[in-house]
Amino acid sequence: MSYVDGFVVPVPQQNLAAYRTMARKAGKIWREHGALEYIECVADDVKPGKLTSFPQAVKLKDGEVVVFSWIVYASRRDRDRINKLVMTDPRLAAMMDPKSLPFDARRMFFGGFKTLVAL
Repeated sequence: MSYVDGFVVPVPQQNLAAYRTMARKAGKIWREHGALEYIECVADDVKPGKLTSFPQAVKLKDGEVVVFSWIVYASRRDRDRINKLVMTDPRLAAMMDPKSLPFDARRMFFGGFKTLVAL
């Protein structure tokens, strides 16, 4: 079964084009190192909940939008190997300077997931 890294991040709407550019470059790097899929989605129908929600999880501020993303790998072993390569790729390091990111990385959350159902 495949393995998935998922992440959620708040992005200021005014920075969405810059985020898209960064995501395209990052996705290309992940794919070059062996990721099967790299998907970035912007919230379209996401509302605050009574207890929790995507907006609440990232402490969404006025003028921001939630981005929900995932990367698919063949296995956990592949994910670990690929991420090691990606994290040492100088192209990614150049994009990940916290001072120049088009989003607040402190409010990003992420994790790795085993596939439970794939149809």
